[in-house]
Amino acid sequence: MRTSGRTLVAGLAFLGAVGLARPAAGAEDAAAPPTLAPDAQVNLAATPPEGKTGEVDSTLPAAPPEAPPSHPRKKGLVLESTAGVLGFAGSLRHVLPPGYWMHTQLGYELVRWLMVFADGELAFTDTGVSQDPSHVIAFPIYGFGAGLRATAHASDRLALFVQGQGGALAAYVPHDALAILGYRNAESLQGELCARIGVEWYQLDRHLALTAQAGARDALGFARVVGGSDLPLMWDGAMGLRYTF
Repeated sequence: MRTSGRTLVAGLAFLGAVGLARPAAGAEDAAAPPTLAPDAQVNLAATPPEGKTGEVDSTLPAAPPEAPPSHPRKKGLVLESTAGVLGFAGSLRHVLPPGYWMHTQLGYELVRWLMVFADGELAFTDTGVSQDPSHVIAFPIYGFGAGLRATAHASDRLALFVQGQGGALAAYVPHDALAILGYRNAESLQGELCARIGVEWYQLDRHLALTAQAGARDALGFARVVGGSDLPLMWDGAMGLRYTF
């Protein structure tokens, strides 16, 4: 009996050991990496599987659409305003110093390169060059006229222009204030001829342009009427802004 019991216990122990060893062997089989035969062929697809884009999803916002091109500069009704200096040549430079000058003109572009316009101007000066401070007279000079402007476009943003005009100019002073200095005709409107050149720089806004210009004129009424002959020349220089409606 004792020999039979020992034999039964030994058999059960043997079966238990075998049962514990089998799961361990299975785990080792699962952990072992697969191996390829020496003559096995591996094919890599050049494109992602159907339904896949191959791109990584992003949370960034989509890029805005490209801005539309700006509208070309248009022609039409043009308002131009400039500010600068009005100076004097001839004998008048010994009487009047250069003064602050404002100029405005309204024109219409008949074609892209030709404009007809009307203008007005206002300047401020005095007789400080020829008179002592106690007798200096300060006064405005005003005028108006009309003319033509021709424009040559160097590019879409830059253009050069030349213009000619005729008009009238006068000094607004007390009666005989300039007559005693020899310039009686300057106290009333007298004719003038003017030429001007300049440059225009068009902005991104198709209505706007910056301008710089200079001009010279023969102001007939500002010639000296006493003494020798005189050439009543004036010059001006200014910068400003133009707007095309």
